[in-house]
Amino acid sequence: MRKTYLFLVTMLLACVSYKSYAQVPRIPEASSTQTIIQDFGLGKITVTYSRPNVKDRKIFGGIIPYGEVWRTGANAATTITFTERVVIEGNPVPAGTYSLFSIPEKSEWTIILNKTVKQWGAYSYKQSNDFLRFKIKPIRVSEKRETFTMAFANSNTKSTDLYLVWDHTAAAIHMETDDDAKITANIDELMKGDRKPYYFNAIQYYYENNKDVDKALGWVAEAEKIDPKGPWYKLWESRLLLKKGNKAGAIAAAQAGLQLAKDSNDDEYTRLNQEALDHAKSY
Repeated sequence: MRKTYLFLVTMLLACVSYKSYAQVPRIPEASSTQTIIQDFGLGKITVTYSRPNVKDRKIFGGIIPYGEVWRTGANAATTITFTERVVIEGNPVPAGTYSLFSIPEKSEWTIILNKTVKQWGAYSYKQSNDFLRFKIKPIRVSEKRETFTMAFANSNTKSTDLYLVWDHTAAAIHMETDDDAKITANIDELMKGDRKPYYFNAIQYYYENNKDVDKALGWVAEAEKIDPKGPWYKLWESRLLLKKGNKAGAIAAAQAGLQLAKDSNDDEYTRLNQEALDHAKSY
């Protein structure tokens, strides 16, 4: 009887709790919040901002006055977090979280990283708390962007651009990593153990970052012993040999990779090896 009583009480409390939660009213924000995350080098960049709409208003030089500090969005000031040290427009920035303010002008914007986070708007902004200021050039875009948008583009292991786009205006903030020494050290450490899981990424990193071609070709040769039917290693062998100036070797590797891809019905690597072959022949 006691067990039945306890069960009924528990179920009643659960229903009350659910009902209370379900009945909490909610009103959506006029400017929705968005968080974007970009892998960058060995770390990540995270941007959280609110997205106002044009709503038939004049934006820059209108509701966003020229020459005044803007929260770079709506509601709370935009924040940007780096998990690793980065270089922004030539300026080194330590890992951490910053408020991202801006001062739009017709011909240039001032971008501000401020050390005070969790600010509402720019009302309590203090220039004395700035970590960094730098200039960027806005451009006019023909297509209207109704909702203020921030997005990463042109991203690779070494650099990325953070675009700010609203109405007919766009501006880009260029960022770079300086993780090469650390990444190279990581590869060396990983290669001391079971190399198989790391061959592909290590070869690709060395190729794309113009590092020791002979070392990368050595990894290709070792990887091919483990996976002789993999058309992907022949692709990288072709690319590396061509970078070294060995046209004949690059053609032969791409032809071998093309055949392996066809034998395994791998459409992607059939295409990639064919592209490498065509490129090597025209080199």
